[in-house]
Amino acid sequence: MKLKYIIGGVLIIGFAALAVNSFAPSLRAYVSIEEAMHTDNTVQVKGERADTGVFDIEKNMFTFKLKDKDGRILQVVYAGPKPGNFDQAKEVVCVGTYQDGTFHATELLVKCPSKYQEMES
Repeated sequence: MKLKYIIGGVLIIGFAALAVNSFAPSLRAYVSIEEAMHTDNTVQVKGERADTGVFDIEKNMFTFKLKDKDGRILQVVYAGPKPGNFDQAKEVVCVGTYQDGTFHATELLVKCPSKYQEMES
């Protein structure tokens, strides 16, 4: 009887450790542009779009500038198409690494104003 509890406990701990290990890479804290420039790790940076960006169809590369709340500008390169709703975006979240003066994004998350927000009177 006691052996069943031990085996059950080991299995529960094993599954919990597997779950934590699986989700840990997706849990990234937001960092400032300044912090992103001084780390080699994959980070998540949030800011306002500073321009509409340029898409190079031959290279499948989208380049734009991101501005943080302190006014710092970050050049971002994304290996993929320009998101369809990018021009309406208020904020953009970029996930990637900073190398050679440019932020190389592997993911772009575009935050647009909600069409469900209450209108001011």
